[in-house]
Amino acid sequence: MRVDILSLFPEMFLSPFDQSIIGRARQRGLLDVMVHNIRDYAPDKHHIVDDYSYGGGPGMVLKPEPVFAAAEAVKKEIGLEEVPVIFLTPRGRLFNQQVAGEIALFPNVILICGRYEGVDERVCQYLATDEISIGDYVLSGGEIAAMVVVDAVARLIPGVLGSAESLNMESHSEGRLLEYPQYTRPQVFRGWPVPPVLLSGNHAEIACWREQQASLCTARLRPDLLQKTFLSGEKEE
Repeated sequence: MRVDILSLFPEMFLSPFDQSIIGRARQRGLLDVMVHNIRDYAPDKHHIVDDYSYGGGPGMVLKPEPVFAAAEAVKKEIGLEEVPVIFLTPRGRLFNQQVAGEIALFPNVILICGRYEGVDERVCQYLATDEISIGDYVLSGGEIAAMVVVDAVARLIPGVLGSAESLNMESHSEGRLLEYPQYTRPQVFRGWPVPPVLLSGNHAEIACWREQQASLCTARLRPDLLQKTFLSGEKEE
């Protein structure tokens, strides 16, 4: 999969995408992340990318010319006219595991990182094919949101994670509750022991305990998720 990111601050992506799972995926050729400076595509010699808003109001607005030019240059480079173009904005549809799965199906995607008070609406109307928000809050720009999207999507690319079973068991996977609690050595830490069932060696009892704990964790931490998940009579009780 190739992801092209359009940003005014490409330096923000240097370290995050070189580390951990994303870094290894790139080294193995499973994921290609290209970051483009929108300012390089500004048509004037001063590389101005923002201007005042028509009608007045606080702050500046990202101009359409450099954003369109950057996206069109990417499409020309990869040789595709039709590419999903996602604008990262607080007003977009909420990003979740299911949306990550949708994006992971595309071999190419372009992410536009907003800045200032917003972007010229013509970018949303005539260039972007989708608008996505990572939460009901406002960030200084779309760069951090782009990192979140790339990280969540990359994990779904075949071969990026070593175990498909691990991916299917994660919290927020389709039809699943939150993940059950995990424990490791030492067996007793500061007087707090590991639940005895996990030391029993009885895989059936361990599986049952984990299902129960997943239900309880979801009810305690994210009760809203219970409304979206079918629970058997025993789990519901």
